[in-house]
Amino acid sequence: MGFVRISPELGLLFDPLKGVVAEQREDVVLYTFDPVMDRIERLDAIADDLMNQLVPDNELLESYENRGKTSFIGGLYTNIWVGFIIGLVISFVVLIGMVFSDPAKLEMLRKAMGGA
Repeated sequence: MGFVRISPELGLLFDPLKGVVAEQREDVVLYTFDPVMDRIERLDAIADDLMNQLVPDNELLESYENRGKTSFIGGLYTNIWVGFIIGLVISFVVLIGMVFSDPAKLEMLRKAMGGA
């Protein structure tokens, strides 16, 4: 993005992006945007990383290599265990509801617990 000074005595500059040799003028201020473009590219990478966090298969910016499916697998196992625990709680509530709704089953439960 910068210019190459061909001849400072003659005031000649070379623009590598356009491939043009031009005369340097005193009334024109030249400013290089290289530091600004580096920061913009860094912000662009951070914005892409924020979007990649929404998809569990993508690699994150500051993570180790080949860790793209870690969030997917972790979420899968977490959901399996949470579903198992919720299923046990629901089946326990249904079982208790069935036992206490029928007096014969309640009597059978008392005998199984050692009561008279």
